[in-house]
Amino acid sequence: MLKIYGIKNCSAMKKAFDLLNELGLAYEFHDYKKQAVDAATVKAWLDAKGADLILNKKGTTWKKLNEAEQQAALASEANLIETLTAHSSMIKRPVLQTEQGLIVGFDEQAYRNLK
Repeated sequence: MLKIYGIKNCSAMKKAFDLLNELGLAYEFHDYKKQAVDAATVKAWLDAKGADLILNKKGTTWKKLNEAEQQAALASEANLIETLTAHSSMIKRPVLQTEQGLIVGFDEQAYRNLK
């Protein structure tokens, strides 16, 4: 079964939910705001996809950090994992866990290829 991570009130998440439902694909939703996300999961994502793809630097949560906080978050993988688990809004959404691996961000064609 597919597992999709994100937050409910997000336009990219809405697109992902709508397409998964349209395709008739069953999925489990993991809401960061209600369920958080653990360090082991974030580490696995970083190992699989890299910080450049997982960390959403375009979002307001990242931009609200001052430069020193941003640099501290990027100083080591451990710091980045701590930052992302504390501020899950900084994780690019959605993260879709499939049998073939992760799809990070809404990618309509990649979702359609799951069928």
